[in-house]
Amino acid sequence: MMQTVLAVTAVILSLAAAGAIIRISRGPSLLDRVLASDVLLAILGAALCIDMAVNRHLNNLMLLVALSVVGFIGSVTVARYVADRREQANESRGQRG
Repeated sequence: MMQTVLAVTAVILSLAAAGAIIRISRGPSLLDRVLASDVLLAILGAALCIDMAVNRHLNNLMLLVALSVVGFIGSVTVARYVADRREQANESRGQRG
């Protein structure tokens, strides 16, 4: 029973990772690519959690925490960058008109 659950979760995570990779490669905007990379990091974190649950160990816990921190910092950085660009674009439109 456990092997069946593990196989099903592996297939689901693989399909989700494939979808995220496709979105990273085809994404029309920077935000699409960043969101897809964040989803890919979450999928990798889920895979690490499943590995720790199945094998009943905590060896990957620090890696999981580091992965989460990197994903969070990356998302916040890109969001601030995009917000600054939009603010600059609005200011330049206001100066023209």
